[in-house]
Amino acid sequence: MGLVKVTDVVHLSLSGKSVKSAAADVLVLAVADDGGSPVLLATEELPRAAASALRSAVGDLRVTGAAESVTLVPSVPGLTTSLVALVGVGPLAGADDHEVLRRAAGAVVRSLAGRRSVALALPVPDAVAAGAVAEGAALGAYAFSLYRTVEKAPVAEVALLVAKPRDKALVAALRRAQVVGEAVAVARDLINTAPGDLAPADLAAAAVRLAEGTSLQVRVLAEQELADGGFGGILGVGQGSSRPPRLVVVDHHPKGARGHLALVGKGITFDSGGLSLKPPAGMETMKSDMSGAAAVLAAVKAVSDLGLPLRVTGWLAVAENMPSGTAIRPSDVLTMHGGTTVEVLNTDAEGRLVLGDALVAATAEHPDHVVDVATLTGAQVVALGNRVSAVMGNHDGFRDGVLAAARRAGEQFWPMPLPRELRASLDSPVADLANIGDRAGGMLVAGLFLQEFVGAGADGEPVPWAHLDIAGPAFQTGEAHGYTPKGGTGVAVRTLLALAEDLAAS
Repeated sequence: MGLVKVTDVVHLSLSGKSVKSAAADVLVLAVADDGGSPVLLATEELPRAAASALRSAVGDLRVTGAAESVTLVPSVPGLTTSLVALVGVGPLAGADDHEVLRRAAGAVVRSLAGRRSVALALPVPDAVAAGAVAEGAALGAYAFSLYRTVEKAPVAEVALLVAKPRDKALVAALRRAQVVGEAVAVARDLINTAPGDLAPADLAAAAVRLAEGTSLQVRVLAEQELADGGFGGILGVGQGSSRPPRLVVVDHHPKGARGHLALVGKGITFDSGGLSLKPPAGMETMKSDMSGAAAVLAAVKAVSDLGLPLRVTGWLAVAENMPSGTAIRPSDVLTMHGGTTVEVLNTDAEGRLVLGDALVAATAEHPDHVVDVATLTGAQVVALGNRVSAVMGNHDGFRDGVLAAARRAGEQFWPMPLPRELRASLDSPVADLANIGDRAGGMLVAGLFLQEFVGAGADGEPVPWAHLDIAGPAFQTGEAHGYTPKGGTGVAVRTLLALAEDLAAS
């Protein structure tokens, strides 16, 4: 289909205009909850008549300041905008929290679909806060329209009202927010695309097109190259489909790079479960089983766009898991890249097979760190729900660094262990490993399986590795919230970018 990105990303700008002269269809102001009393924020420049009218509206419309609530007030006297949107930021004590601001901006911009331009007058005491507001707005102004006409087009232009619009820190924060918005939109678009239109070859082609005009280098391994390289996991998972698998390598390698980060993404473009067939309801969202690969591709593109002085290599392990006469069977044995043999006891535990191949290949280059991202286990959803992802790893310090990056990015991740005693459940009587073990602690068992494929670095020690299980948060089946739409969320893109920034600066 020629797909890379189908969404027109909102245009962000900085404006030095006051709230009374903002040139936009809608002016957005924040309301906080001060112990049960709503308080309008950042209203110092409001004309007296406008301030009085808004305070009256807050009471008349029973505005509470509850986080992410949106109330529209038309025809406010003394303002050039025809409509004012009041967005709640929750308790006054936390109104300047960056994630609170990010979600508030996302919620209000998302709710204003159908309006072309918005001016945000939220409290932004510094460039980091301004960046969070801009990022939330960019993420909130998203709608996937490849297959239908959107009745209300998302907001096209967002201006942040600031005192010094030419401030270098503010300009840099806005540019970063624009890059983040574009990257997340790429991931969301790929995830939301119907699986019939996104075969493994299509996802590989999307990576090639995304790199056009940039310094990114892309290498695509097709069937013969995968066979020659002994990528038995990727080939095994993909052999049941008429649409063969791919391994895509996307490399940002600037001169003078300060270190090397490898990112590995699970790219199952559709997961039927294979011969271990999922129930029909379990397949409804399985176009999202390539969310890890989408996040890795988008993150590497964002790293390139920002010109980070860090080598970042993305490995997209892409296959379609289908049942057919050529599909792998329970009890088949696959020889993985690097020679490890795996007995396949459940063909629906396929993500770890493609990731195992890619982890061996990625760590063979001796990167300083490696992160894999995957919609890997239903056990993750049971343990942490649909908004919190899991982090596991072989190095506590690196795992904590990933968590710190996630907190700064505004994505919710939680540390999980890799208990040694669960490793024995992966033993197989006929191969080096089985692809499933104990059901209890299934998320952790999957992490232990992946750990077996993390190779050694140049020092002979295992490369510091983190595993991100994003099974629940990758696809929003409920109502939209904050800056998160229904459908593909693009989770982990922002965390991976923040981690790359931290490593580049270290």
